[in-house]
Amino acid sequence: MSTIINGRKLAKDLNLKTKSRVQQLNQESIYPGLVVIIVGDDDASQRYVRNKHLKAQKLGIKSIIKSLPKDTTQDQLLTIIQQYNQNSSINGILVQLPLPAQIDERIISYSINPQKDVDAFNPINAGKLFLNEDTFYPVPCTPSGVMEMFKKYHIDLRGKLAVVIGRSTIVGRPMASLLTNANATVISLNHYTKDIKKFTSKADIIVSATGQLHLLGSCDVKPNAVVIDVGENMNENGKLVGDVDFDQVSKIAGYITPVPGGVGPMTIAMLMKQTVDLAVWSEKNGR
Repeated sequence: MSTIINGRKLAKDLNLKTKSRVQQLNQESIYPGLVVIIVGDDDASQRYVRNKHLKAQKLGIKSIIKSLPKDTTQDQLLTIIQQYNQNSSINGILVQLPLPAQIDERIISYSINPQKDVDAFNPINAGKLFLNEDTFYPVPCTPSGVMEMFKKYHIDLRGKLAVVIGRSTIVGRPMASLLTNANATVISLNHYTKDIKKFTSKADIIVSATGQLHLLGSCDVKPNAVVIDVGENMNENGKLVGDVDFDQVSKIAGYITPVPGGVGPMTIAMLMKQTVDLAVWSEKNGR
């Protein structure tokens, strides 16, 4: 039976450390600040933004929600982002995706100051990750949360065969870079890959981020593999589940993340940590 990687507990421990850091920084007159900009009234996006806001407040981080109507133009949004780029009390800027059709998400990501890019979607930060630069820069929160899981559960990545399923800029691509930087041998799979079992059945580590229900079953995973499920899907009973058939795969994997309660809580915890990291970096560098 697998060891269940408890994302909720890891996130709780990390949040306690972040809260303590914020309290210490406040004594030095440093007040980490995060702004989340949301355009439109998508229910899921509104829920995600509200959860981030409440968590930030609970940890003592200054949190602002900037809500804009769905007919906001791209130029209007760019103007608001520029205002926060220049606001020294804001350390992290996050634009909630998806955006309405009239706004180019790529242009918006490019417009955020790389030094405040808490989601790490700006190509400057993406490039630093790809090049494995030995400097401080933000990293996408979900992949960095997965790396924290590996660290806390003492999972050695060096020389391991890691398969990443999915190539999004939010999870798949940065996840592959982080694993490569940690000296794993990485294979990236996508929608066009034929016979994914040929790769997953040999992998020591599997990270699945496709949003495809029951993509992986017990026959697709080798015994004692580490299986990280980033997917979120609703099954036929309206229950939140991942890409992996948890009941099957948990019987043979060495480690596995549940959905919910796995990667999800770590994503928000890493967002909070990274906001504080950016505040500390900004103070040290006089930005």
